[in-house]
Amino acid sequence: MRNSAQTPLAATRLNAWMRNRSWAIAMTVAIVITVGGLVILETARERIAAEYESALEARDVTVQLSRLESQLAQLSAYQSSFLLTKQTANVQAYCSTAGRVRQTAQQLSVYYHRREAGSAELASFTQIASLIDARIGAGAAALQQAEPQPLALSGCGTATGAAPVDAGLVDNTLSLLRDNEASRAQHALDASRADQRVSTLVAAGLSALNIVLFILLFRNLGIQIDRQARVQRQLITQQEELDQLVTERTRQLEALGWHLQAVSENEKTQLARELHDELGAILTASKMDVAWANRKLKDSEPAISEKLTRALANLDQGIALKRRIIEDMRPTVLTNFGLVTALRTLADESAQRNNWVLDLNLPKDDIQLDEQTEIALFRVAQESFTNAAKYARASRVSIGLQIADGQVALSIADNGVGITPADLKRTHTHGLLGMRQRVAAHGGHFDIRRGVPNGTDIHVVMPCVSTTASALDAPSASM
Repeated sequence: MRNSAQTPLAATRLNAWMRNRSWAIAMTVAIVITVGGLVILETARERIAAEYESALEARDVTVQLSRLESQLAQLSAYQSSFLLTKQTANVQAYCSTAGRVRQTAQQLSVYYHRREAGSAELASFTQIASLIDARIGAGAAALQQAEPQPLALSGCGTATGAAPVDAGLVDNTLSLLRDNEASRAQHALDASRADQRVSTLVAAGLSALNIVLFILLFRNLGIQIDRQARVQRQLITQQEELDQLVTERTRQLEALGWHLQAVSENEKTQLARELHDELGAILTASKMDVAWANRKLKDSEPAISEKLTRALANLDQGIALKRRIIEDMRPTVLTNFGLVTALRTLADESAQRNNWVLDLNLPKDDIQLDEQTEIALFRVAQESFTNAAKYARASRVSIGLQIADGQVALSIADNGVGITPADLKRTHTHGLLGMRQRVAAHGGHFDIRRGVPNGTDIHVVMPCVSTTASALDAPSASM
């Protein structure tokens, strides 16, 4: 069972491997075939060149054999003419012709010795060469016998008194050798033509193979391009879907963050109101009762009066703590006197606690903004002063508020150690994230950067619903 299950899996893997490697296999086979075809073409070219050269050589030997036969005929003609006319010019012509005959015979001898030493053709030509020499010598002897005076036969070689050579045997042998060379030349030409046809067929096959390969290559490239285009379109579609999803999730998270901030502010407001109304009333009533008891027992019970005095001090601390907690949750100065006064008060208190030199660039008159914008700007300033106190180790802090073109800008800077780029990229710095989220939820822009040369600069720009200025001279004078 296991082997039977593994067999289809192995076949599937083999088919997948073949599909993935099919182009490489086809290219390898095509390269091998092309190289083999080129080898065949080169071999055929060399054979054609050798066969053509052999055909030319055989034709040249045929011409030389014909020339030798013609020269022998001229030699006989000059001999006969001298015997008839007794003119010495024929003797000179005979000797010069004999020299040409020997030269031609020498060239042919070199050819036959170089081509096929020991063959039948070489033996036949060797025999013919000796007969030709004997023929020239016998002719020279016949010329000298026909003339009583000595003749100038030095150019004819040694005259011999041998019997005349059979001219028919020489001519027949030369004709046979000439026919053999003509046949060899024709055979070489036929082989050359055959090799040319093979070369043509191989070249045509290679051309057809290359054409098919180019067609397959372009087809495969087209398929790859189409596949890449489809993949790219899919990636673009997926990227667009992811972008839409991220945008939607971002909007949801912004809405959720705004909702959580609104809920937190509402809960802080409700808790501050309950602390002010309930706990404040309880602490105030308790302080009044303890003060009354302290006055009654001050003279009669000094020890109890001392305890009550200490209890009054604890109640004062509790009332102060309650007031501070309420101010942190829902600053009453922001509700009662507006944003400018609240920022001035917050800056003065922070400077007193941290021994800062304070630079204020706030409007003299208060500005009327919507409640959520005022709360957002106040919280940003509150968080910025807290961070400056904890981390900056600053000695000078500046705060500015400007309003123009339907926008309100808050700027806070210190001369501390300055925020680092790594701190800007951290995801667990909830203070910075909270400020960014709070500002972004109201459609504003939050920017924090390292100051020059040191320190930290915070710049917030938010749209404002109303820019109506209200003269609040009384609160400013009270501050």
